[in-house]
Amino acid sequence: MGSWEDRKLKKVELCAPAGNLPSLKAAVDSGADAVYLGFSGPTNLRNFPGLNFVLNEVEEGIKYAHRKNKKIYLTVNSYPQKEELKRSFEAIDCGYQLEVDALIVSDLALLGYAREKYSDLRLHVSVQAGISNYQSIEFYKRNFNIKRVVLPRILTTEEIKELKENTDIELEVFGLGLLCINCEGRCFLSSYLTSESINTYGACSPPYFVKFTETDKLRVRIGDTLINEYDKGKAISYPTPCKGVYYNKSTRKLGASIQDPQSLNILKIMPQIIESGIDALKIEGRQRSKTYTQKVTTYYRKALDRYYENPLDFKIQEKWFVELTKSFEGLNFAYGCYLKK
Repeated sequence: MGSWEDRKLKKVELCAPAGNLPSLKAAVDSGADAVYLGFSGPTNLRNFPGLNFVLNEVEEGIKYAHRKNKKIYLTVNSYPQKEELKRSFEAIDCGYQLEVDALIVSDLALLGYAREKYSDLRLHVSVQAGISNYQSIEFYKRNFNIKRVVLPRILTTEEIKELKENTDIELEVFGLGLLCINCEGRCFLSSYLTSESINTYGACSPPYFVKFTETDKLRVRIGDTLINEYDKGKAISYPTPCKGVYYNKSTRKLGASIQDPQSLNILKIMPQIIESGIDALKIEGRQRSKTYTQKVTTYYRKALDRYYENPLDFKIQEKWFVELTKSFEGLNFAYGCYLKK
């Protein structure tokens, strides 16, 4: 992993999300080193109506970022079925022509296409590939000449250190965003409730299946399944099957049967995360607002800079933490698996 002085020469890259052009500009202006985005449609896993980019917006975003020496990564990380494969190939073609700095991919057919057709295109393997051991990393390196892997949120810092000791491929991890009980790319909960899979459609709760009804309470359904209800005035987050509240026939009580609604936030343990040997720190949230992107990027930029100024006496301001909590609808923060499983 190298000495502290070695690692100080190459600081951890801060990678921020953008679901539209204003968010992209906010991320760049707030201190992101790189911004990741996707085209509108099912080629990426944030496939929501009114979200993501059309061709000319990506072109403008790339020009804006490059003028400020920042990078743009294009996400093409769904698992396309036969009828969608051509569209994903076209997204890769467009990304190359627009000179994105890297392509984030999970499907083997898309990786093969990109590598064969564009030998100079930098490839990152998406978190959706669920890579969690160095043998898998080396497989992707050997067959597709990848440069980076985005790790799933199931690893401890000690396991990340072991990966880094056994590969020279860059490692990227999530620092902020909703937690998931699954290894990414392995979830089929939405398939049971809606018949649409997140891995192909691009959203774990396809919007046209989500229904809100309001009487004495706000009730939320995915398809025909009631997954939550809220008292009036209570903050709510976008519904996902894993964080729903369900009736337990054994206890005859409502509860978060699958997973408590928590959000990942490593702000207070940033030294441990950086010193595990990572190369990039990722913020989740392409589906969120420009204000969110601006706020979270700003605080994570400040925290990273503070670490590199004085790694032995790292402290954050409590107000950063408070402001981030507000951005996540009041959800409790957790460290995920980073410190222990």
